[in-house]
Amino acid sequence: MGAAIRASSKKISVFMLTVLFLVIILGSLMYLIEKGENGFTSIPDSVYWAIVTITTVGYGDISPVTPLGKFVASLIMLLGYGIIAVPTGIITTEVTLAMRKRDQKNEVCPGCGKEGHDLDAEYCKWCGTKL
Repeated sequence: MGAAIRASSKKISVFMLTVLFLVIILGSLMYLIEKGENGFTSIPDSVYWAIVTITTVGYGDISPVTPLGKFVASLIMLLGYGIIAVPTGIITTEVTLAMRKRDQKNEVCPGCGKEGHDLDAEYCKWCGTKL
């Protein structure tokens, strides 16, 4: 599991940086849409609202009042569900790849030159040559 997390750390870092930019943009957008009268009194407060909404799929301390604000909030909540899935998929893929490598031997086939055969293989799975 540790190897999978290390292997996926760059992908997850890029993903998290993207989410950071996304909440800054969405929070600023909500500040412009909702104005100060509806609780969105500053851009930092609006960004905080976007973080709470995208991570907990809820409104948090303040909630939008305008129809456009409610629509954007709905999109942010749906985006929050998708964001949960991405890192899970990245790490799951890395775990699967690590398990496949562990279950294969590095012996090169004398016939076709490919490697990655099963540990108990006596013949190449690509060309049939005896290993």
